[in-house]
Amino acid sequence: MKVLIAEDDRFTREGLVELLSSEGYDVVAAIDGQHAVDLFRQHQPDFVCLDIMMPLRSGYEACQTIRQEAPLVPIIFISAKSEEMDRLAGFDVGADDFISKPFSVKEVIARVRAVARRCQAAEPNPPSEFSIGDLVVFPSELRARRDDSVIDLSPRDVSILQLLADNPGKALDRNCIFNHAWGEDHFPNSRTLDQHISQLRKRVEIDPRAPRLICTVHGVGYRYDPLVAQQEAAG
Repeated sequence: MKVLIAEDDRFTREGLVELLSSEGYDVVAAIDGQHAVDLFRQHQPDFVCLDIMMPLRSGYEACQTIRQEAPLVPIIFISAKSEEMDRLAGFDVGADDFISKPFSVKEVIARVRAVARRCQAAEPNPPSEFSIGDLVVFPSELRARRDDSVIDLSPRDVSILQLLADNPGKALDRNCIFNHAWGEDHFPNSRTLDQHISQLRKRVEIDPRAPRLICTVHGVGYRYDPLVAQQEAAG
């Protein structure tokens, strides 16, 4: 899923790019409002995050242009202009949501995931649900369910779980998983992958210290072993 970020402050822009890239989104970044419109026309992203106060074109102006060309694309404003009149002006020009600066990482992730779920649900052929152990994953919702528990997932989480579920019992090496979930244009990094798996286990494993869905294969990578998962269910 591709997202366009338009932010003239370099540190904020780079932080948002790093944050959303780590979640598994394909991010393109604009340095001003005109650049945002140009990149939108070039890349046709699935949704857009705009600052308001930017050179050449404000976020309001960029939003109006994008909304005229793509009436349904979700647009989020991320801005320090957080007075009620600023929010209302944003909604008047077609924004779907508004995040105030300074923002928390958790808030941005939650708001973006909510937009991503709406995008996925609107697809004509949404990806089918699949199971891995006792976990049922719903890619179009970016969620998984175990009994009555609901677990929020990122696109990269879904991609990793799908790869493991599609290759039951097979030891998948780190490069294979990294290329599948990050893309072949990213340089494989075992530390990045292992850290992501560690965080994913905390959400999807009943006991992250004794994983049954994402098992470590020492010296190779990771594996989903249905027999191990069945032992967990039986226990």
